[in-house]
Amino acid sequence: MSESPTVIPMLAYENGPAAMDWLINAFGFKEKTRLLANDGKLSHGELLTDKGMIMLWSAPEDYQSPKTLQENYEPAKKWFDVPWILNGVLVYVPDLEAHFARAVKAGATILSEIEDSPPGKRYRVADLEGQRWFFFEKEK
Repeated sequence: MSESPTVIPMLAYENGPAAMDWLINAFGFKEKTRLLANDGKLSHGELLTDKGMIMLWSAPEDYQSPKTLQENYEPAKKWFDVPWILNGVLVYVPDLEAHFARAVKAGATILSEIEDSPPGKRYRVADLEGQRWFFFEKEK
């Protein structure tokens, strides 16, 4: 990545190292930085996309991921009944079909199949801890 992105999403995970590994495997991100604390938790991680970056870390003990909230908090079950990106990250990828197949193979929760209508070809997915992602195909 030649230029630094001007906006960088920062996501908390219950298990930062596992999330980092999963995101690399499922979404094809590239690892830039992985700093682990003495207890093995991720104190700082950076993943690269084509022209962007995502930072992540292991949140404090009392943090609950979207997936945990959905499983344990009645109102959150309703929040996550919709396929929309409530809070999440939009990423452009060069080959949406291949990306979708990779995410499915990794066990991602598919929120919407590939759609091809304005504003473009896309799909929605949740990761292993319920963070939501919106993948669009780059214009060719």
